[in-house]
Amino acid sequence: MTNDIQKQIVTGFTFTTDTYDQLTQAEVYGKVIAEMGENNKNIVVLTSDMTRSNKTGDFKKIFPDRFFNFGIAETNMMAAASGFAVTGKIPFVSTFAVFASLRCAETIRTDIAYPNLKARIIATHSGLSMGNGGTTHHATEDIAIIRSMANMTVIVPADSIETAKAIRATEKVEGPVYIRIGRALEPMAYENDQYDYEIGKNVVMRDYGSDAAIIACGVAVKSAVDAADELKEKGIKIKVINMHTIKPTDSQSILSIAKETGKIVTAEEHNIIGGLAGAISETLTENGVAVKFKRLGVPDVYSAIGYPDELYARYKINKDGIIEGVKEVIE
Repeated sequence: MTNDIQKQIVTGFTFTTDTYDQLTQAEVYGKVIAEMGENNKNIVVLTSDMTRSNKTGDFKKIFPDRFFNFGIAETNMMAAASGFAVTGKIPFVSTFAVFASLRCAETIRTDIAYPNLKARIIATHSGLSMGNGGTTHHATEDIAIIRSMANMTVIVPADSIETAKAIRATEKVEGPVYIRIGRALEPMAYENDQYDYEIGKNVVMRDYGSDAAIIACGVAVKSAVDAADELKEKGIKIKVINMHTIKPTDSQSILSIAKETGKIVTAEEHNIIGGLAGAISETLTENGVAVKFKRLGVPDVYSAIGYPDELYARYKINKDGIIEGVKEVIE
């Protein structure tokens, strides 16, 4: 990337591997897509009146002729994305996760997933990250909805570092991709970006022993790592797996962990039906593997209103909640 382009996309400091912890996932997305846009002239960016919220303004500043703001017309935006993809462009489409998955579900299914087009849906403000913005703006069903569509790849990065890796990795995916990211400056799950990332391959975050395993995605990964570190001090040795790709599912990893530990706790910022836990339980059932199984996440209810940290505690996907869940399956 040229120095001139770097200067245009910098907002206070240069984006390097040392500054991930100062950027939200959306800010990283904005900068990475601007970088990719320089190298790939077919990339176009579409948003729905959320340039500031989803940080696509970085791309707009550099490539205004490849940036399209559809206003509050998300469904039309998804339809236009399919048109771009048909003509050989690579559309990166951005809106809140609740709008992408619910309001646009039919259009994504029929216009993007069914014809297996090379479109990338970057869904921001996912899960409970909208907090006291209200239950209507919490995206707690999106993984279940999108992964049920044939041809879709579904990714839930753990932090800003993994967000950058996931977005760059989509270059190798021919079909549609849904990447789910949060809103705020979340704690980092990784200390650096020096690890191998591959779509569809789980990452082992901790490997202390085989008393139990925690399989998490998104913001819950950091909480799972903290829980494992604390449990180790109490003599409980567990594994922590970051299942950043919900679809395609890393079945081999899940089955290996299940057979080794016999006890699995899942943690996700999503309804416990149809998301991460659903993908894992389907894999176990289809392969006849029995384990003690505990799902942590939003139960079969509409989520409460409150600040994200309060909601993580309420639905037991923070450190203390995950520790409690591990102890339940062990006892």
